[in-house]
Amino acid sequence: MNGNKVLRDKNIPLSQKRFWHTNMEAVGGIVITLIAIGSINVFSSSFILAETEMGSPYFFLQRQGINLVAGAVCFYMGWRFEYTRWRKVTPIIFWAVMACLAGVLVAGLGANGSQRWLGVGGFTFQPAEFAKVAALLMIADYLALTLQRGRAVTPINKTSGMIIIMAVLIEMEPDMGTALVVAGVPLLLMMMCGMDKSWITGLIGVCAALFAFMVNFHSYRLNRLSVWYDPWSDAADKGYQAVSSITAVGSGGLFGMGLGTGLSKYSYLPEAHTDFAFAVFSQETGFFMVLFVLIMYSLLAYYSLMIAKSAKDYYGHLLAAGITMLIAGQAVFNIMMVVGIMPVVGIPLPFISYGGSSLMTNMFLIGLLLSIGRVGEFDRLKRLATAGNQQVEMVPQRPFLRFIKR
Repeated sequence: MNGNKVLRDKNIPLSQKRFWHTNMEAVGGIVITLIAIGSINVFSSSFILAETEMGSPYFFLQRQGINLVAGAVCFYMGWRFEYTRWRKVTPIIFWAVMACLAGVLVAGLGANGSQRWLGVGGFTFQPAEFAKVAALLMIADYLALTLQRGRAVTPINKTSGMIIIMAVLIEMEPDMGTALVVAGVPLLLMMMCGMDKSWITGLIGVCAALFAFMVNFHSYRLNRLSVWYDPWSDAADKGYQAVSSITAVGSGGLFGMGLGTGLSKYSYLPEAHTDFAFAVFSQETGFFMVLFVLIMYSLLAYYSLMIAKSAKDYYGHLLAAGITMLIAGQAVFNIMMVVGIMPVVGIPLPFISYGGSSLMTNMFLIGLLLSIGRVGEFDRLKRLATAGNQQVEMVPQRPFLRFIKR
């Protein structure tokens, strides 16, 4: 396939033309919108902290700019290369992530009682975020081969074992939220692929037992669960984070307090620019902008699933479905955490929370998703042209732009 050309249908009636020319353009436009909102929110939620502790109100915004440049490189890598090429380097990615996860446990940087980061040249990165990509690439490859060969899907396999090892290393940091994501998305994909009900039942029981053990292993997790139902019962201590977040969200009203004028950033809400960035956004912009962001995430999930549906092969279908689960699932859990529906867990809001590793990971996954969509659309229109059902033409590929001369 010529990577610089795509096929375009010339016979679509004007009444059927969509706002987005393709599903890929829709995903790209939505992600750009979310990144723009996130960048504004990062500055608004962090400039007080940056001024008092870093000496410049633009410290975190400047870092986020660097993160965006790195994320753009990751996006280009995922988008430019045909997605099937990543199957060949998946083992290398796995071992690189494993080495970094082991390095975190030996010489990692700590904060708030956790040791999750590695430092390189004045910058830090979180290997657990990259483990999400490794796990997704591995399980998509395994499941695609299993389905192609007509074999039954079971959780007892080499790939599952390697993913569990990554999840265990992440849990040792400790980072229960990310460990659950790394192990949970592959498990859901296996269930999607027709795993026997007896396996599913057994896994649910095992997961419930492991969850109970992990919660009880660290007392702070049990404390979070104990105040989850009624955080106001200990609002000054164990429930402080949840109460502060819910209060910030509720105080935004319909139109918000205004960008930069929210009170939560003044040391009232811990992690205001990272895991709880959505709380500050809600307080400053209000209900209607919150609704807009929720619609953006919903549309992102919808168009991503459309790309998964039209994928050329099993691998692309599973990879796109996993990317949708990963990004949309993290958004759902973060927002539910911020509004008090879920206990406090360390899961950032994709494209809006501050954080280089998370942004790089998500932008790479979006690039990969667009690569899957590009190949799938090319294959679909090529088959239509071969069958003689549609008139199509070769046109230069210009991603994200819908104003293309017809």
